Amino acid sequence: MENKTVYLNGQYLPLNEAKISVMDRGFLFGDGIYEVIPAYRGKLFRFQEHMERLENSLNNIRLINPYSREQWLEILTALLSSSGDQYIYLQVTRGVAPKRDHAFPEKTEPTVFAMCSNIVPFEGRDSGVKAMSLDDSRWELCHVKATTLLANILLRQQAVEQGCAEAVLVKEGYVTEGAASNIFAVIDGVLITPPKSSEILPGITRDVILEIAKENHIPYSEEVISLEALKTASEIWLTSSTREIIPVVEFDDQKVSGGKPGPVWQNMNRLFQAYKQSQS
Repeated sequence: MENKTVYLNGQYLPLNEAKISVMDRGFLFGDGIYEVIPAYRGKLFRFQEHMERLENSLNNIRLINPYSREQWLEILTALLSSSGDQYIYLQVTRGVAPKRDHAFPEKTEPTVFAMCSNIVPFEGRDSGVKAMSLDDSRWELCHVKATTLLANILLRQQAVEQGCAEAVLVKEGYVTEGAASNIFAVIDGVLITPPKSSEILPGITRDVILEIAKENHIPYSEEVISLEALKTASEIWLTSSTREIIPVVEFDDQKVSGGKPGPVWQNMNRLFQAYKQSQS
């Protein structure tokens, strides 16, 4: 059973008792950021890296971090149970303003919310999924983990309605990322992912994969990937904190890796699972 206790503005309380004001800027404007941190056997995975991304997101929207890393660790750890795979969702908004005004309000306290949920293994993780390319119609600050996700939602929904698990986003002929994932491709035997920029979210799982590749002498590169090049890839993966590494076996109605997860994915997934075990 999932832990139904949540954290809201200094209090732990049942989920059904957690309430915010309708004047909260997160509700009115999507004026806030969020973070998702997986946890294995009661220990937060890559906590410091997630905190760094949280801090960068807050800085980019000019919102002061309400807690130190030590305080965050104490707050979030208290929501975890001691067994099973879980994840923390945390959100910080600019808080409750006296009136609806686009300009930043003065002297408001940020709204801080966090909850813990069980990680449900993604159905297509071992068998692979379908994906399709769509034009990247999002804003220019995709490296900020903002709560304003309407463009991502519409793109993902368009893909789902076509029987796909994810939309691979394309800007000016080059792949950026998935609607809710980073992307990797194996091209000519090299594992490639787009470099960090304002056009992609700096994924923590993405970074772990690159570290594992380096340590295990798997050829890899951070470079732009054209849509044309992606269609020649022998393997395509989608990565995120809760879905981990998902092989794409069909892309834009064309089979990838013969319609099944490829050997590089098989190796990386094995190494990634071993790394998780070593960190928990």
